[in-house]
Amino acid sequence: MKEYKVVFRPEGQIINVVEGSTVMKAIKEAGVDFDFLCSGGKCGKCRVRILEGSFQSHADEEKFLGEKETSQGIHLACFTEIHSDMVVELLQTNTAQHQILSTAEEGSMEIAPHLCKKYIEVQKASLENYQSDWKRFRASLFPEESQYITMAETEISVLYQLSKALRTNQHQLTAITYGHEVLGIEQQDTTERLTGMAFDIGTTSIVGYLMDLHSGRELSVVSTVNPQTKFGADVITRMNYANQEEKGLERLQEAVTGAISKLAKEATEKVGLSSDDIYAMAIAGNTCMHHLFLGLSPKYLSQSPYIPTTTAPLILSASKFPIDMNKAGKIFVLPNIAGFVGADTVAVLLATQMDRSEEVKLMIDIGTNGEIALGSKHKLFTCSSAAGPAFEGAQISSGMRGAIGAIDHVTFEGELRYSVIGEGKPKGICGSGLLDVVAGLLELGILDKRGRFISPEKMTNPMVQGFKENIIQYEGKPAFLLVDGSSTFHGRPILVTQKDIGELQLAKGAMAAGIKVLIDKYGIVVEDIKEVLLAGAFGNYLNPHSACVIGLIPKTLENKIRMVGNAAGTGARLALLSSKEYQRGAAIAEFAEYVELASYPKFSSIFAGSMYF
Repeated sequence: MKEYKVVFRPEGQIINVVEGSTVMKAIKEAGVDFDFLCSGGKCGKCRVRILEGSFQSHADEEKFLGEKETSQGIHLACFTEIHSDMVVELLQTNTAQHQILSTAEEGSMEIAPHLCKKYIEVQKASLENYQSDWKRFRASLFPEESQYITMAETEISVLYQLSKALRTNQHQLTAITYGHEVLGIEQQDTTERLTGMAFDIGTTSIVGYLMDLHSGRELSVVSTVNPQTKFGADVITRMNYANQEEKGLERLQEAVTGAISKLAKEATEKVGLSSDDIYAMAIAGNTCMHHLFLGLSPKYLSQSPYIPTTTAPLILSASKFPIDMNKAGKIFVLPNIAGFVGADTVAVLLATQMDRSEEVKLMIDIGTNGEIALGSKHKLFTCSSAAGPAFEGAQISSGMRGAIGAIDHVTFEGELRYSVIGEGKPKGICGSGLLDVVAGLLELGILDKRGRFISPEKMTNPMVQGFKENIIQYEGKPAFLLVDGSSTFHGRPILVTQKDIGELQLAKGAMAAGIKVLIDKYGIVVEDIKEVLLAGAFGNYLNPHSACVIGLIPKTLENKIRMVGNAAGTGARLALLSSKEYQRGAAIAEFAEYVELASYPKFSSIFAGSMYF
């Protein structure tokens, strides 16, 4: 078939694609960073400008694009087919401008690094001492070993270097060890330089922490949008891509490992080091991110009964994994629990110490795939709730991620007010802003408990008068006008439609139902919960009052809510700095009991009831 050349601006990447391919497919194959919020044709957010090339506009674009945009050459990547050479301008916000949560609560712990460095002087060989270089080296490194022990673990690369290194360095070397396993050797005394990185691989973002493994001191923090977003905004879309596309799994793994290598370079350069100074990494992520990082097929995870390839903690040799770090190092992957409750939840539980608590606590990590845990040191239940993309802004008419230009908070106190990330004119609304709008409309009596707009004559709250003009008709149904087109970045109005409210209901209903199922399973009442821990980016940016107003979190718990920041990142750091904490993470994964919501006897009725505001 005929191929055409596509050039992407401003990045400058060039790719040849088969005639009839969509721009969306070309972007994915080229490896260009681009955030696709749906699998195509649903959200209308993948706007690009066609600078050169002839093509025919797709009729389905009309429901997403206005005349002003089409006159400027703007089209949707998912609809635009390639039938000539093209130059395409990518219009999305730069990934560095996304609002990524990296901070979290700090705790105390005993530093117990997995890897150690030891500077040794090896006895020289002679006619009287004719033991092998390796045996004399081991005797200096582990003098407590029995002379009868002859079997010892080592990387073959150590043996390749050992004899020459001894003789060119006056028989003085630094050994890198993991237990009694020798991982590497270095010239001179390098014992002071021992760093590692902890990574929280989220569906939307990746955060990395460079740590001094001797002192536990944080040296730098780096983050980026997960480049896998170009293959889909949510785990389901990415799993489908891995399962159905040729080399799909390979591309997804390359995207995430490439991003981690870039972050490792960025983090070390900030403090005058290099990636080669990283000797250990700890990895936390949900079950899907865990599999894609490792290059494991998510095929059976995506099909009922949702079985992962492994839930065990894994220790990998850096020399055998495509990550830029010291090849003598190790990668410590935290364990999953079951289903979609993954290593990120283990890391959160590790950080919040719910496994050590005498009191019952509720942990909520809200996202496209939300994780919930309820319990104490006596018993601990977990579940995963498929909340859908509403909290991330996908399939919301004016929705977007929490990036520059997004309305993140809204108030109705006397007059309508909103804040915009990065200030300036708004481009859309993110999940926390949508939550505030719906909560405000409920409190004003503009919406009923079913999420429907009440007819104006039945609105009894006197405070409503100042907002009645914002209630307009959109596609034959009521909608709330948040910002008119004259005040937005792009000239399009920002609305909250009846459909948007329905999407939020589905998302909040799924999360609320998960909470109720765990409470029922535990055999307690809501009042028995002593604390609610909100983890993750969305949980820490939302207004807790708004979450309680819409019923996402039970109202009686509003005064018990505590934000714990990026607790998954904190848990990953604990697992990096202490072998004991890593082992505790493994114990938590075994201790926590997984509840499959779909098979829970009362789930259908609980979910139906949770849909109401």
